[in-house]
Amino acid sequence: MEVLRPTLIRIGECIYRKNFIQEQSCQNEEEDDFYTGPGDCADEPCDAFTVEETERGFQCKLEAPSPLYKYIIGKKGETKKRLEMETRTSISIPKPGMEGEIVITGQQRSGVISAQTRIDVLLESFRKKQPFTHFLSFALNQPEIQQKFLQFKEEVLEKCSKDRGVSSTLFQNPAKLHLTLGTLVLLNEQEIQKACEILQRCKEDFDKIIGGKPLPVEMTGIEYMNDDPAMMDVLYAKVCMKDRSDKLQVIADRLMEHFVSSGLMIKEWDRVKLHATVMNTLFRKDPNAVERNYINIGKSPFKERESFDGRNIMKFFENFYFGELQLNSVHLSERFSTVSSGYYATSGQLTFS
Repeated sequence: MEVLRPTLIRIGECIYRKNFIQEQSCQNEEEDDFYTGPGDCADEPCDAFTVEETERGFQCKLEAPSPLYKYIIGKKGETKKRLEMETRTSISIPKPGMEGEIVITGQQRSGVISAQTRIDVLLESFRKKQPFTHFLSFALNQPEIQQKFLQFKEEVLEKCSKDRGVSSTLFQNPAKLHLTLGTLVLLNEQEIQKACEILQRCKEDFDKIIGGKPLPVEMTGIEYMNDDPAMMDVLYAKVCMKDRSDKLQVIADRLMEHFVSSGLMIKEWDRVKLHATVMNTLFRKDPNAVERNYINIGKSPFKERESFDGRNIMKFFENFYFGELQLNSVHLSERFSTVSSGYYATSGQLTFS
């Protein structure tokens, strides 16, 4: 790594240097003793930090969801001990499972700021490694669409079941057909509430774009994610406005921008890829799977992901028409959940018509 040009990490309004560390593999990542390296105690001060002066020195508090506490503590408490020793501070962390504030105290203001900077980097690094818990979605499970999807499934199996890897286990649950607009890692009720509030704040943007009316869209044609139709992992239906305007794309992109700026979503692409998954090799082992990131299809949570040969599917069904529908609400959907309608449980919802 270039010492004079270290990696920079943005957290909120601040930018930090990432010190070099020697990474080691560990069988149990949850107990990994991850540390950003000692560096110098006096990290650059940041005006975004609120450091209070007390009778015994200085103190600051920061909020973090309880599932991330273990990464600050480290294996057998080693990370926390090193942080305290090298910044000359005392770090108080709530008990496991209890939500609360992490309190940093020290005699030197620079030491308190240094400890908070390093804890922020730790939290940011390990948050990115957490499996996503929620996703923003448009439901596409209207009865007419489900019926056409089942027709598509039946005809594909009738004409293409002898092709390598093609089987009934690849198909989406028709009750869970949806457009994924982005995934989120929400680790406690406070973060879920924050996401719901951000979603509601998007209504003004939506009203300017569509005037408080539902979005008339068509679900027509299929496409695949990778560049080899003989080695497919994901096949999706294309969704577009009936009038071929870009309103649906604009709304999806605005949603992403709001959540990225809040820090709850990581921006992985310039624009949201509008797609409704109809076949996915993840469904072989998990019928409720939701693809996290369409640009990282190869990074499956399963060790083995058997692709399928979709050349004949594209040949026979490239322009398959699933139907038209009206979109009038965005859901904050919970991963690995199902309600009586068959769709995902909803933590929050924005209705715009």
